[in-house]
Amino acid sequence: MTLNPYDILMDFALMSMLLFVAQIMRAKITIIQKLFLPASLMAGFMGLALGSQYLDILPFTSNMSSYPYMLVVFLFASLFIGNNQKFSVKKIADEVGDTFLLNSAVYFGQYAIALLVGGFILATFFPKVPEAFAVLLPGGFIGGHGAAAAFGGSFKELINWNEALPIAQTFATMGLLIGIIGGIININIATRRGSTSFIKNIGDLPESMRTGMVPEKEQKSLGNATVNSMAIDPLTWHLAIVLIATGMGYYLTNYLQGLMPTLSVPMFSVAMICGVVLQGVLKLTGISSYIDKEVVTRIGSSATDYLVAFGIASIKMSVVVKYMVPILIFLAIGIIFVTGYLYLVSRNMFRQYWFERGIFIFGWSTGVIAIGVTLLRIVDPEFKSKTLEEFGMAYVLISFIEIGLIALLPTFIVNGYGFAAGGFCLVVFLALIATANKKYGNRRSVANKGNISTFRKIS
Repeated sequence: MTLNPYDILMDFALMSMLLFVAQIMRAKITIIQKLFLPASLMAGFMGLALGSQYLDILPFTSNMSSYPYMLVVFLFASLFIGNNQKFSVKKIADEVGDTFLLNSAVYFGQYAIALLVGGFILATFFPKVPEAFAVLLPGGFIGGHGAAAAFGGSFKELINWNEALPIAQTFATMGLLIGIIGGIININIATRRGSTSFIKNIGDLPESMRTGMVPEKEQKSLGNATVNSMAIDPLTWHLAIVLIATGMGYYLTNYLQGLMPTLSVPMFSVAMICGVVLQGVLKLTGISSYIDKEVVTRIGSSATDYLVAFGIASIKMSVVVKYMVPILIFLAIGIIFVTGYLYLVSRNMFRQYWFERGIFIFGWSTGVIAIGVTLLRIVDPEFKSKTLEEFGMAYVLISFIEIGLIALLPTFIVNGYGFAAGGFCLVVFLALIATANKKYGNRRSVANKGNISTFRKIS
């Protein structure tokens, strides 16, 4: 079928309409506000229901299923552009050591449990299911729709497994719902038990957080205009730089595959490397001072909204039904792990404000960082626990772990090293937990209203 550029334009126009409707629903419907459902999630479900698989009202094209991976290539290309931040490993270790260790551990732990326990279940009870299925759970949970699209696209490229993408997007979608609904349930339990430090119950939250609409007095600038609009619009300037890195990734990937046909490299990881190289060149030439990281972040976040919406709307329900049993089993594994991590690891390891820090991890390790922030804002409205501030500092290093796992694991798995990769993740997970336990497990933690509760070491 010949690709008509207007098909792409209309697909994005239709999804934009659904995003608009979803945001208005969030602003007006109380039950949606109480569940803190993101507009992109609702738009995706509406697209799924109104598309060709069900009601067949909205004329989305067959190209729609290719958009999530395309957007993930764009997103990864943007990650390091404009990043002029200097960081010190020693400073991170001294100031936010427990935050770094425990947020890193949840990454390795989730991949380890999926690849080892999940891999064993697949090999024993579902031998016809590809081994790559196992990594799609953490890819969707802790990775979100971006990593899900990356894994799904990689397995399509590497082993021609077209079903990987809808399965990964299913895990990502369920992870968002589990993060939101499960997080609120855990917050209610914690307030009843007196485990929260700043609230007694889920009270009134800021209107902007509930409705998604920011009052005029609270509205902030999206970023700085680093170039004069008489020469080029600032948004065009930033978008052009991200698209340059994206194009570099696309052409370099195709060049490498033509040069070495047996070598398969995920396009998103090549685009990310191109973004790093481009940022280095911009820094050397002094141009990086005219790039506002906040604007680049907003561009990437905009792509993420469409990525989530298209990812959900393009889920092939026939594939979900086909793999329903292993999907449900893996979802149970994921829920047990993140819940256990909250009450066994976070509770015993964090030096202070264990629930506030733990519920933040619960939120972002099932969905996205925005879900973690939402849950944190409920229990710590004024961010007095400094959870977000410390995570921001630690994430400078954690992001390299995240990107490394997403980029390398598909290649290891398709070459038959899934269990070995799981074993490696398990060793790192245990080492991180042991280090955190040794350094922080015997500390005391601030609990409710300054009361002190002693942590027990889990050794």
